[in-house]
Amino acid sequence: MTENEKKLEQLKHQYEEAIMRERAKERKARTRRLIQEGAILEKAFPKVTGMSLEQLEDFLWELFKPVR
Repeated sequence: MTENEKKLEQLKHQYEEAIMRERAKERKARTRRLIQEGAILEKAFPKVTGMSLEQLEDFLWELFKPVR
């Protein structure tokens, strides 16, 4: 393997690592946002803490269904 091939492989690896770091950063930001939104939901509607996910979804659909 020539020196240029080694450098190219290193650059490819560095690029892949940078992409993986960015994806991890985006995942963490999304997770944080979802947790914060859930906390706001529980604060605004305390009764949702005892609901299953299905019950919560039904509750929200009923609460925000369009007025006919």
